[in-house]
Amino acid sequence: MLTGAVSSRRAASTPPLPRRSLQNLLDTGRIVVGRFRRRPAFYPRLPWAAWTMAWLLLTAALVVWVDPLAGQMHGRWPAWLAGIAEALTGLGLGGWYIVPSALCLLAVNLIDWRALSNRSLLLASNWTGFAAYVLASTGLSGLAVNVLKYGIGRARPLHFAELGAFSLHPFAFQASFAGMPSGHATTMGAVFAIVLLCFPRLRHAALAYAAAISATRVFVGAHYPGDVAAGFGLGFACAVLVAMLFARLGFVFLQRRAGLPVARTTFRLVPRKEKTSMPA
Repeated sequence: MLTGAVSSRRAASTPPLPRRSLQNLLDTGRIVVGRFRRRPAFYPRLPWAAWTMAWLLLTAALVVWVDPLAGQMHGRWPAWLAGIAEALTGLGLGGWYIVPSALCLLAVNLIDWRALSNRSLLLASNWTGFAAYVLASTGLSGLAVNVLKYGIGRARPLHFAELGAFSLHPFAFQASFAGMPSGHATTMGAVFAIVLLCFPRLRHAALAYAAAISATRVFVGAHYPGDVAAGFGLGFACAVLVAMLFARLGFVFLQRRAGLPVARTTFRLVPRKEKTSMPA
């Protein structure tokens, strides 16, 4: 797995599948540990304080001024809007992004990396790094949001009539008191960051998609707008942090002194078309 599952590409017979899979895992572990030791431990300077303050202020403003209005609309949204939201909201589940990336990692773990050509090796390495990045970003953000939402214990809109929009029940460990942050919006924040960093040309489409899926949580009555903003920012931050770690290891991203991580020039998930010479 990763770029070094083939540190020595000897012309040898293909080993049995279980041994090949175990060897790939061991090689990957050695590569990650080795890069942690050899590569400089610096991370790009980013305005985290300003970003965090803006995120918290936006979330607070929504909680104070917009969430009560959304609570009054619980169950009263136009039927067509609620129907569209109900049909699309499932796309915010983490499984849509965690499962394919995990399956991709499983598939590349079964490859005999020593038998690949240089071109195929680069492609397989890029897919491995990208799948690992998606899995780590969505998985880490999913873990973080579940810890926070049950720790905060905000009542969902279904309790608005009796409890209002500002009711907190920390560690109630009930789904109806796990409103903030929104788990779906957290996943969408991570997905947007992944596309922004890996495929910046698609950033506008990715933002529109992520924002739309996040907003469905309000129209289906599962969350307040403040919950959505809180989750989106959390997911975005988690994906950026994972990208910074990957950059230090030299996987997918370049290591930079400042600014958001940038994908390596060799990062591509489809083979580049070879130029054909025109006949004379």
